[in-house]
Amino acid sequence: MKIDGKHHQSIWINENNEKLIQVFDQRLFPHEIKIFNIQNTDAAIFAIKEMVVRGAPLIGVTAAYGLYLACLEAQKESNPDIYIEEIARKLAQTRPTAVNLVWAINEMLRVIHQGKSVEEKINIALQKANEIKKEDIEICFKIGEYGLFLIKKIAESKQGKTVNILTHCNAGWLATIDWGTATSPMYQAQQAEIDIHVWVDETRPRNQGANLTAFELNQQGIPHTLITDNTGGHLMQHGMVDMVIVGTDRTTRNGDVANKIGTYLKALAAYDNNIPFYVALPSSTLDCSIADGIKEISIETRDQNEVKYIQGKVDGEIKSVLICPETTSAINYGFDITPAKYVTGLITERGICKASEEGIRSLFPEKF
Repeated sequence: MKIDGKHHQSIWINENNEKLIQVFDQRLFPHEIKIFNIQNTDAAIFAIKEMVVRGAPLIGVTAAYGLYLACLEAQKESNPDIYIEEIARKLAQTRPTAVNLVWAINEMLRVIHQGKSVEEKINIALQKANEIKKEDIEICFKIGEYGLFLIKKIAESKQGKTVNILTHCNAGWLATIDWGTATSPMYQAQQAEIDIHVWVDETRPRNQGANLTAFELNQQGIPHTLITDNTGGHLMQHGMVDMVIVGTDRTTRNGDVANKIGTYLKALAAYDNNIPFYVALPSSTLDCSIADGIKEISIETRDQNEVKYIQGKVDGEIKSVLICPETTSAINYGFDITPAKYVTGLITERGICKASEEGIRSLFPEKF
């Protein structure tokens, strides 16, 4: 996707230094475009934990490159395998809700352990991390193709009038590598010259919708309108939303969806107003070891200051501003669970299925 008219991806290897991984510091968007250097495993762990990078697929790819860096560092260790396993453990603890993280780590460890020497492990790790990155781009493109079919159907039923899509948080190319999950159908609809407009939830407390999704859509030239998180239900009641597309950090085998906090409320409003609610996801976010998302998915609790302070640009500087009494305590759940019964369908790289064990099994039998 584009920034200032130039194609970019969310993570890349420095063209002059194969040992340097680079990403955009997403904490600064949209006010500042700054590259963050991941030159060692400490930086990889920091980038994931502190949300320099975010979004389940990008977190997974970042962890994959983190293990490549671990192999480089292991050259100085007396027991390289123990060191690599320890870094894998630290990476896995950074963001507990996103299943792509553990999936990517396990994929990397599986092939790294096949290397007999540290040098061989390094080469294997780099190749595998590049493969995981490439696969994510291909998967997101395919998700977009299937999602485009849904948008086309709505456009036809509206006889070419604008299709209004609501999305929550950021499931765009900044959350993946390119295309995005929830945004991929939107970008492909734009290429197909379908008239679309996107309602963008601000997504408190970190405002990923306002800071990231709005930034992406603006750069791509897609009409969009920023709304407060509490506005979606009103829009749905008044026929101003044709469909909802969101992403997910983990989806259970029965179709329960863990996504950014506030997703559940949008699903309830969509259900009450007979508006289709779709979840776009790569199969790597499926966790078929879990049957009940509400009971079994660990929900990340983050720093209360993310709720108490809001970040913005004031007089040319990025500043944090306190929005409540300093002594007031806050709770900051990162995600919520949307039960499968409120999900119209799952948009995957293999097609669209019902949010149910039967539906998921029909597309991904190997997951069971």
